[in-house]
Amino acid sequence: MFGYVKAYKPELRIKEFEFYKAVYCSLCRDLGKKYGLVSRFSLSYDFTFLSLLHMSLRGGCAPTERKRCVCNPLKKCNFLCVGELPEMPTAAAEIMLYSKLNDNIADEGFLKGIGYRALRLFSKSGYKKAAAKYPELDMIFKDYLKAQNDLESRNETDIDIAAEPTAKMLSSLFALCSPDGETRALERLGYVIGRWIYILDATADLEKDIKKNRYNPFKSELKENNINEFLKQRVLPSLNMCIGEAENAFELLNIERFKNILGNIIYVGLEESQNAVIFKEKVK
Repeated sequence: MFGYVKAYKPELRIKEFEFYKAVYCSLCRDLGKKYGLVSRFSLSYDFTFLSLLHMSLRGGCAPTERKRCVCNPLKKCNFLCVGELPEMPTAAAEIMLYSKLNDNIADEGFLKGIGYRALRLFSKSGYKKAAAKYPELDMIFKDYLKAQNDLESRNETDIDIAAEPTAKMLSSLFALCSPDGETRALERLGYVIGRWIYILDATADLEKDIKKNRYNPFKSELKENNINEFLKQRVLPSLNMCIGEAENAFELLNIERFKNILGNIIYVGLEESQNAVIFKEKVK
């Protein structure tokens, strides 16, 4: 995903932040073991949130252990004990990586696409393994990229329509976290967070897309307006509305554990991420 859905460290208790990092490190370790070294490039804190959400809807404890970091053997990190980390988020990260590499190869010329082709070659076996185990994930990302490419090819300028593929993708992905088949609140949470992610990502890329003449749904709407005023008056209200709806959907979930960490992300972390993009504030 995009790396915007993350916790705000200053308002987490130490033990909560340590556990949050343990989930991230466990995802990194699990991706490397199951799908290969290249798979680690797909990891972002968005998948940490997805893993926490998946675990939070189920009871039990989540013991951790200290082991050496694979990327830095001189450092010891906390990891979830074997069997505690859900498999779906790591499979989703692997499938999304492969799908994104295919998309980048299609967008770039031969020379610029060489690096992506090399990464795709190394990630192909991991992708096949993840897609075989979770074919529904493979279909979710294929549908997402097809819809996204279609609206970009017709230069869609309506932000509501442009955000729809990402919103639907996250809605379907969050629904897979349900332990009992009840998905309405999860689907709504995924939908509004997906919409928020797309709007924020389009905002972050706006100046660069204007300079490089690349697709961005906000380009035609911006016109001659001052970009900073445009972001504050046009974009910020849409982002805040998404956060408000995410908070409402979150309250409908039957959270059994990690509610403080997840609540930190929903109630504080999302706003801090958007402030970092719109107001150029440094996220702690």
